[in-house]
Amino acid sequence: MKRLVLMSAVLFFTGLVSAQKYSTKTGNVTFEASVPLFEDVYAKDDNNVVILNADNGEMASVSVVKNFHFKTKLMEEHFNESYAETAKYPKATFKGKIANFDKTKLSASPQKYTVQGTLNFHGVDKAVTSAATVYAKDGKIYMQGSFMARPVDHNVTIPKMVTKKVAENVKVEYNYVMAKQ
Repeated sequence: MKRLVLMSAVLFFTGLVSAQKYSTKTGNVTFEASVPLFEDVYAKDDNNVVILNADNGEMASVSVVKNFHFKTKLMEEHFNESYAETAKYPKATFKGKIANFDKTKLSASPQKYTVQGTLNFHGVDKAVTSAATVYAKDGKIYMQGSFMARPVDHNVTIPKMVTKKVAENVKVEYNYVMAKQ
């Protein structure tokens, strides 16, 4: 599975090869679709692969969807089999750009940026805009941000018996520490 992720990432990021790039294989992505009075719907992936072209702010990431882990195994099983259909759609990808990114202006003080791009989840591309904080420290670039995603926009069907237990808007958060390659 790791080879599949690595090969996919290499093919996915070929446009970034000649640029000054920063990357990580241990990016952190979480999502939460909890609603009040019901069990938390929260999952985390600590193996998100990310590459940032520091020359122009273009970036891309890939997650193996099965790498999202939940507090309860049954919830994780339902997510993989019924909602995300990971056998059919094994990965989620993002390809976009940090607007007005200028590596020479990065410092240890976090700066706010807008990230725009396309999220592919469950085989569906959807435009995404995210607020992000970016800073540089000890030769690494740190990036944190979040955005909202809607399962319905990615053709994910929530069964009627649990629709009130799963939020219509899912909060996705990411946290990357990228080293120069």
